Amino acid sequence: MLTNHTKIMHFFSIVGEVTGRKKLQKMIYILQACGVPFEEKYNFHFYGPYSEELSLRIEELCNLGFIEEEKEEKSNYFQYHYQITEQGTQFLKQFQTDMPDFSSQAHLLLNKSSRFLELVATMLFFKDLPKEEVEKKVHHVKPKQNYSPDEFKEAWELIHTLKQ
Repeated sequence: MLTNHTKIMHFFSIVGEVTGRKKLQKMIYILQACGVPFEEKYNFHFYGPYSEELSLRIEELCNLGFIEEEKEEKSNYFQYHYQITEQGTQFLKQFQTDMPDFSSQAHLLLNKSSRFLELVATMLFFKDLPKEEVEKKVHHVKPKQNYSPDEFKEAWELIHTLKQ
């Protein structure tokens, strides 16, 4: 049980802070799709791949005091900020986490917008389809996002870089 929790804490020890629940979901999904051994199960949801397991693990880690969730009120919504606590860092030091070095990939993702990560995650969700079909499928399931050819090009390049 704690193995998957420590993997999430290890992720936070690498990235520092993640702003946004959607961004957090997409970052973990993309890393998992690119070979990082996170084990959360994902289903397709409103904003692309979503894991109830990940949401529950984050909630449990917050309740244990290992991850801090800060809720910031914006004009018409709440934005959430997540980071590992000192208590979480100390706890993590007691466990051997068998994870590859994914720090460069995680930092690449951290610097991207949630909207762009939603595109990348959705493309990876349909990775078994041919490239042209992936783009058609994304346009079909996310018509309001109106992703441009340049955004698709950038997303394909990022996926290629992440998988290396």
